[in-house]
Amino acid sequence: MRKLLFTTGSPFARAVRIVLVEKGLDFEREETVTTPSVEDRAKITPTLQVPALIDGELTIWDSAVIIDYLMTNYPGVAAPEGMYSLAADYVRVAENWHDKLVLATLLTFGESTTTVSQLQWSGIRYEENGHAARCAIRNQHLLDWFEAQLISTADGFVHGVVSAQDIFLTCFCQFIEKRPLRLSWGAPNRPKLASLVARLERRPSFQQEAALWWEPGVTYATAAEVEWARCKTINNGPGFSEWASQRTI
Repeated sequence: MRKLLFTTGSPFARAVRIVLVEKGLDFEREETVTTPSVEDRAKITPTLQVPALIDGELTIWDSAVIIDYLMTNYPGVAAPEGMYSLAADYVRVAENWHDKLVLATLLTFGESTTTVSQLQWSGIRYEENGHAARCAIRNQHLLDWFEAQLISTADGFVHGVVSAQDIFLTCFCQFIEKRPLRLSWGAPNRPKLASLVARLERRPSFQQEAALWWEPGVTYATAAEVEWARCKTINNGPGFSEWASQRTI
């Protein structure tokens, strides 16, 4: 049985989990809510990061490498009815450099976003730190660039399929929705991006491996807290106590 090690809130790990589900691959979950110790992480990868995938004798890390491995080594399965299938290739041969550039730029977007998040939980708001403020500004330029690269409101980065690029971008946007970071991804001039996120969040894989709201103090200790975290976003939904009281009325 393959095993995936990950933290609950990581958008990088969520992208990997979604590809595993899209491929119909069973996997054992070794999940933590917060970051384990350096010693524990060092037992798995030299980068001290997850996700990490153990598949038989092979251990690989870095979400982009893991997704490349999964898409290269495992066949596809039938798409959900009425929905695009998962792309057969990580990058297209005929569009090799373009697809790689989009992926690299997406990973920059993900790193920029999670940097703002990590600094905030350390007590540093992005408005108070030069590097974090630059990350927030960079994100808006990146989002405009992604909008230009998306084909149409009916497609993602590649016509007629769901690509790895589509999955990464949607996971990063939904991460922003699920953290009180004072960041945003939506804008009237980004209709293709809004359509992509709305379309992918309806897929069974995205619903099964849902993005969860998180802030310091959220532990997902009960099924009720997980249910609340699935539906709350930065733009919508009460705090847990208010939500729980409304359920009992």
